[in-house]
Amino acid sequence: MHLDVELPLAGRTALVTGVSRRRGIGYAVARELARLGASVFTHDFAPHDADQPWGGDDVEAVADGVREALRGDAVSGRASADLRDPAQVDALFAAARSLTGTVDALVCNHARSGGDGSILDMTPAVLDAFWQANTRSTIQLTQRFAAQFAQPPAGTRPGERHERRSPADPARAPKVIWMTSGQQHGPMRGEVAYAASKAALAGVTATVAAELLDVGIVLNTVNPGPVNTGYLDPGSTDRPLAELEALRAATPFGRWGEPADPARLIGWLVSPAGSWVVGQVLTTDGGFGLS
Repeated sequence: MHLDVELPLAGRTALVTGVSRRRGIGYAVARELARLGASVFTHDFAPHDADQPWGGDDVEAVADGVREALRGDAVSGRASADLRDPAQVDALFAAARSLTGTVDALVCNHARSGGDGSILDMTPAVLDAFWQANTRSTIQLTQRFAAQFAQPPAGTRPGERHERRSPADPARAPKVIWMTSGQQHGPMRGEVAYAASKAALAGVTATVAAELLDVGIVLNTVNPGPVNTGYLDPGSTDRPLAELEALRAATPFGRWGEPADPARLIGWLVSPAGSWVVGQVLTTDGGFGLS
């Protein structure tokens, strides 16, 4: 099999969720996959960002930026969706698949943040909202992605293991990337619902990765660490400035992460070069967890 060294994702199509802002991780990931040759379908949900201190962006300008990064004969598309609604999750995946006929890589970057609280603030409504947006929709998208490549044989019982029908080709295996947070490395005070929703994804990574391997799909989860997408800027943060400055100064490189930092790792994982890594929760935080 010939693989284009310059464009290792040529001929493949990626769906990247949570691409609503040019300062966001999703935007950097979408552009990185486009740079590597992939066709890219992006998802956005501008109302979420409009409610945050850092504000929203022009989603058409976001889409233009992704389009500008395309290489070769790759194409792009986009759709808006509230992923708390299962029907919109299905519609989003169908739209992404219609771009080229298949989706070969799925990057679940979307996340609800803000409006959280401590354990004393938790209500069923708050917990459900984060679960629906961050966890349930990610699992549902992954199920839709996997269904392209395999369906349970007739008569299969729920939970029954499906025997692998043919050896997987690691270099061309479909890829799934989930996004978690740093909740496993230390406390995230005031973000109980968010941390719980992301911890669920990290916790079930090995289980889902093992099941997906049976149909030749490779799944990994990425913890991007503290990446400044605007929420760490003095004018738009919702956190104490003195505390943020002390944390930043204590980091090994003296800076917050930039969206391009996790995007490079994700691009590598999605490409053939990263195919031997599977079922891992990978942290890319510039040594933040060591400071």
